[in-house]
Amino acid sequence: LMPVGIAPDVKVAIASENLSSGDYVNIWDDSGTEKVRLADKSNSRDAHGFVKDAFLSGASATVYFEGANANFSGLTIGGRVYLDTIGNVTQTPPTSGIHQFLGIAIDANTVNTDIDDCIVL
Repeated sequence: LMPVGIAPDVKVAIASENLSSGDYVNIWDDSGTEKVRLADKSNSRDAHGFVKDAFLSGASATVYFEGANANFSGLTIGGRVYLDTIGNVTQTPPTSGIHQFLGIAIDANTVNTDIDDCIVL
């Protein structure tokens, strides 16, 4: 048994599009209904969290706001990770759209997520 307040930092919201395991996502208001969709630097959808599982559109998706996102490959260990397009990440600092730091690559497959504010370029 864990003490009160010790649990993963998560939120459940309706997926408004299909999401894949590891996608970084944007939480938005759809006429008063909280929904989640792919974060994307090219269309001003900053990342609020990520999903650890795949969800179909209309399903209740669990969004994680911090911690290990182990769904990548080829990351440079110790390198900074930024939001890219359609829920993906890049280790190259963006020069257009949204510039948003997501965390540090702690191994070739894992981002230690610590999402920062975004800057619109």
